[in-house]
Amino acid sequence: MADLVLASASPRRRELLQQIGVRILTCPVDLEERLLPDESPQVFVERLAREKAEAGFRQAGGRLPALGSDTAVVLGDRVMGKPRDEQGAVEMLMSLSGRSHQVMTGVAVVDGRRALARVVSTEVRFNTLSEAQCRRYWATGEPCDKAGGYGIQGLGAVFVAAINGSYSAVVGLPLAETAALLAEFDVPIWQPVAAQ
Repeated sequence: MADLVLASASPRRRELLQQIGVRILTCPVDLEERLLPDESPQVFVERLAREKAEAGFRQAGGRLPALGSDTAVVLGDRVMGKPRDEQGAVEMLMSLSGRSHQVMTGVAVVDGRRALARVVSTEVRFNTLSEAQCRRYWATGEPCDKAGGYGIQGLGAVFVAAINGSYSAVVGLPLAETAALLAEFDVPIWQPVAAQ
């Protein structure tokens, strides 16, 4: 029996919640993920997390609290989305090469009466990359659906020289902050969880 609606199709978020023993009902939502004029990256990820949670709550019938999350790779003030094609991915990765960037993840939980959200920012420093490396990485298929064009939990891990902050937030869900939010809604952790 589920205790929480996960308003996401992300297998990584599902796995992270299962890792801490949360029984979930997966309910993917489809929202336009567009930065509003003059919206800061932090406000952007928090807004999207809240909108996803609210949509998942409604879509699942409003019986369980719902969690939404959004992750953005931020270089300076620029929010980097998912690459549209190989050239876009190569340009993204080369702009991150040899530099530090922020990965901001917003997480929100709603239950129809209240909505609580947190944003976690983690600094990620990349090794120096070559264009050939970036093109070979694109050919693996991994960067296609990843913010910033890489996945730290997969093949893209070789690009990462160091992180300062929450590893799970870079993967897609800050677990310490998520567990604290879930406690506010009496959603238990450390439950026996069957693999989905």
